[in-house]
Amino acid sequence: MTMDDSILLDNQLHELLPFLASDVSPKPLKNSHIAVVSSNCLSLLNISDKTAESADFINMLMAKKLPQGGQYKAQVYAGHQFGHYVPQLGDGRAMSIGELKSGDTRFELQLKGAGLTPYSRMGDGRAVIRSSVREFLAGEAMASLGIPTTRALSLSCSDEPVYRETVEKGALVVRVAESFLRFGHFEYFFHQKQTEQLNKLADYCIEYLYPECQQAENPHLALFENIVNRTALLIAKWQANGFAHGVMNTDNMSILGQTIDYGPFAFLDDYKPGFICNHSDTQGRYAFDQQPSIGLWNLNALALTFTNWLSSAQIKEALQQYEPTLVKHYLQLMQQKLGLNSWQGQDHKLMVTWLDLLQKQQADYSASFRQLNQVNIADKSNDGCQSLLSLFEREDEARQWLEQYRQRLDETGQQDEQRISQQNGVNAKYILRNYMAQQAIEEAEQGNYQLVEQLLSLLNQPFSEQPDFEHFAQPAPSWGKALAISCSS
Repeated sequence: MTMDDSILLDNQLHELLPFLASDVSPKPLKNSHIAVVSSNCLSLLNISDKTAESADFINMLMAKKLPQGGQYKAQVYAGHQFGHYVPQLGDGRAMSIGELKSGDTRFELQLKGAGLTPYSRMGDGRAVIRSSVREFLAGEAMASLGIPTTRALSLSCSDEPVYRETVEKGALVVRVAESFLRFGHFEYFFHQKQTEQLNKLADYCIEYLYPECQQAENPHLALFENIVNRTALLIAKWQANGFAHGVMNTDNMSILGQTIDYGPFAFLDDYKPGFICNHSDTQGRYAFDQQPSIGLWNLNALALTFTNWLSSAQIKEALQQYEPTLVKHYLQLMQQKLGLNSWQGQDHKLMVTWLDLLQKQQADYSASFRQLNQVNIADKSNDGCQSLLSLFEREDEARQWLEQYRQRLDETGQQDEQRISQQNGVNAKYILRNYMAQQAIEEAEQGNYQLVEQLLSLLNQPFSEQPDFEHFAQPAPSWGKALAISCSS
């Protein structure tokens, strides 16, 4: 909440679960300044323009002043990293400021890149402009696409040197979520055999994050089932929107089923189901088409931590909800993307044939779906689809599929105008392509944040026609498809 031009926080999570975190002190970046603030995130938090312009608020964003009621805390957790259990991880670059209540929802605010914590391991607790621009833009872009996600409130930059593969400039993101609790929190207390703490953690999740579970016959079972189903829904949305996370370790899996920890992520350019966006992932464990199975693998790791409360039969039954839930939601999303008002027997084949065509010809995933809005039922020759057909090297194969598609659309009985309007509301025209983020990073490293601001504005309206930015709707240039993205990105 805010009062006058001041931010008032509390620290409910860490007061109720004091064992979850350690006290820390940020180390503000030298010569730092605010580069950009998300107006959408300000609205989410119900922060007024007056408050956002205040010195206290600006100093909070740069880790220079703690708001009233806040506390700097870094949380401990564990996790399976690339399938191997690591008994202690934690907030190595992040620290909580406190919690802010907006309406009926409570949000936690975190600094990312504000210095060392007890869990920094061999790191320096810093973030660089490269990774921070990507995280800032990604959180806000995903929210506008309707994909559950953590958010980004602000991006601060500095000229302080930070040492990675090369010397880079330090930056700081203030990120926001209803909770940053992860699968790894449960794993830490379970494997440490800290049963009392694990019980309190689950009780907190039931009371504050999943309050509907309190009325269930078995609240712990209801909690686990909700996590299973939210995770399935999240990954269905990732797959339908062509989003690759890149590092689905269990410590990067949200208890709320939100996208968390943007590192080597990427939206698909050419449709390659086996696309690996993380150049450190040499085995392809987290390839785009592996995300559904890895989601289940991670849920199995979480399930072990519920064995104090649930039987193996209860856990198995809950986990069995994952695949049908994911498939159901994925097919619903694909039905909408194809502009169909119902799912008929042959529609699955129509969808698979379309995806096979995209893969075979390496067509751009998002642009191809968006330009299905060119198909007109009356245009039997598909002459009005030239922009769509230009995405394919061999137009004859695309025309064959379009003929089947046009006939199926005719069967729906929908008017073109209504269908196209609906499709344009689910097939994004603008996505955060890696090359776009890279161009914004390069300019930000020179102290120019105009492109970051333009992309933020653009990606806040991903489904809308924006003629001034038409070039960003085109497939990525060849060099942009070959960018190597690492966990430190």
